[in-house]
Amino acid sequence: MSAMARAQEASEVGRGPLSRGAAVVYRLLVLEVLLLLTCLPTVVVLLLLDRDASNLPLAVLAFLPVAPALVAGVAAVRAWPKDDDLAPARPFLRAYRRDLIATLRWWVPAVLLLAVLSFNLAHLGAVAGGAVLLPVLLVIATLVVLWCGQMVVLTACFHLRTRDAARIAVAEAVPQWRFSLGVLGLLVVGAAVLLASEIVLLLLTWAFVGLLALTARPFVAAVTAKYTRR
Repeated sequence: MSAMARAQEASEVGRGPLSRGAAVVYRLLVLEVLLLLTCLPTVVVLLLLDRDASNLPLAVLAFLPVAPALVAGVAAVRAWPKDDDLAPARPFLRAYRRDLIATLRWWVPAVLLLAVLSFNLAHLGAVAGGAVLLPVLLVIATLVVLWCGQMVVLTACFHLRTRDAARIAVAEAVPQWRFSLGVLGLLVVGAAVLLASEIVLLLLTWAFVGLLALTARPFVAAVTAKYTRR
């Protein structure tokens, strides 16, 4: 028996389109469950907070568990095509344990900065000239979120020092403008869905992670070519 035949026998996923489709659905369901579990504190806080501008900083701080989950999700989605077993939780949990500290090193300062910006946005009405500051604060917040989107992918796909990853994220923001626009699009859609219904956003978390991993392929290829040894 050839090595290829033995590999096909050992594979838990059949070669037919129905088997492949069922495996994809199963993996996405598992991804959704894992994302919900790892983001459970965020889910609870968002459901309990009233929709009031004064609660915006608290809502931002509640997103602390989100970035590690996103990093693990992107890593898992990228690992699935290489695996022929039906244990999609393994790459997620492996990446979550491996990258938790590395993610928090840049995510905690980013969340604190976003919380300060959101506090200022919520109280602009009490500041003279607040209408002038509004677009400035929004632009800064948007740039921080775009940078975080790039850092999620860099943390999930590469083993880099935090400062090196931060520099690459800044340096590639314009050259990889398509990916930056993709992150911005996901941000806008996610914010719109969140304003409409938190439940719908929770049920579509797997889709946002999958789209982020998909749109990040050219970005990952460019970083691999420019910043890693071949």
